[in-house]
Amino acid sequence: MLTTASSPPTGTRYFRLALVLGALTAMGPLAIDTYLPALPTIAREMRTTTAMVQISLSVYFIGIALGQAVYGPLSDRLGRKPALYVGLTLFIAASIGCALSKQVEALIAFRFLQALGGCAPLVVPRAVVRDYFDQRGSVRMLSLLMLVMGLAPILAPLVGGQLMEYLGWRSIFWAHAAYGTVWLTAVAVELPESLAPERRRREPLVSIVGIYRRLLVDRAYMSHVLTGGLIFSGLLAYISGSAFVFIELFHVSPQRFGLYFGVNAIGIIAASQLNGWLATRTRPERILRVVLPVSLTASVLILLSAATGIGGFAGILVPLFAFIATHGFVMPNTTALAMAPHGRAAGSASALLGSVQFVLGSAAAGLVGAASNGTAVPLAAVLAGCGIGAFTIHSLHARPTS
Repeated sequence: MLTTASSPPTGTRYFRLALVLGALTAMGPLAIDTYLPALPTIAREMRTTTAMVQISLSVYFIGIALGQAVYGPLSDRLGRKPALYVGLTLFIAASIGCALSKQVEALIAFRFLQALGGCAPLVVPRAVVRDYFDQRGSVRMLSLLMLVMGLAPILAPLVGGQLMEYLGWRSIFWAHAAYGTVWLTAVAVELPESLAPERRRREPLVSIVGIYRRLLVDRAYMSHVLTGGLIFSGLLAYISGSAFVFIELFHVSPQRFGLYFGVNAIGIIAASQLNGWLATRTRPERILRVVLPVSLTASVLILLSAATGIGGFAGILVPLFAFIATHGFVMPNTTALAMAPHGRAAGSASALLGSVQFVLGSAAAGLVGAASNGTAVPLAAVLAGCGIGAFTIHSLHARPTS
């Protein structure tokens, strides 16, 4: 059992910590992706429109973006485990509420509460990593977490589809509640408190505003947050628009679409593990200087192919794989660089990072839908904007941190 946080874990303790933190971080993607196959069925059974059911997906993103701002300061003040207890308990209770909902309005409300609870396992693991590790150590651990997280997009739609087919859509939310319960127990038993009492913030709660203000005007912090956030936004835009492009425009079967989706997820996993190996040999800034031009080039090639038809489906598919895979390099490095100077307020720094990135990601995904014109250009244009923006912000503003 992990009972002390006196020193960075090593050996078996290191990988047990990675498993717990990775499973917690994957809770958000699982709560989204397992639910997607059930949207039409829920609309039919609740005698409402698919658009109304999709609101329950939109409010989940809103809840994730807003709620993270609460758990970061809470974890800085009370400790990492109490913040996880609050969030996971709310997530479990709201999941049960979703499973028991009879009307779509109740489902929407409980999905919002589920998101507010699901914020904690997004925010707190990043703060725990910062509590234990220096910059390079953080990159290695965050890369390992992405190995666990990367499995979610591969397995979640399959699991959600099977649950819906054999047990009905409500079983998906019972599965969410069970998953939350398992990892709430793991937090209690396996996860040490990484923030010692003497390191907790004692300032009045009103000082949180001052902390966020200082972070927002910190050029180095914000450049890393925005660089990672724009690449993350490209990922959410891809998740939002890829089904239409693949299935409707290029007539890919739903089964083969799942294969392509899984291959891209494997690209993220492979990149993140290579990144973890590189972290022991070179600085995060050097990795970003190599990878961000790849993101930029791949995103521009996607737009060129979508606008002109050059290369057909392969002309989009190949650079899309390259763009999505760079997520596995960019996110661990930008997160570690942003968090490194803010050990005293790691929870708040993690919360603001997550909130900003989810706001950007939600906007990018919404823009793909709003600009829809029956072609692949809207998705490709958003991806190009994300790639160009990330490269430009990093080039203009990011500076090395020791």
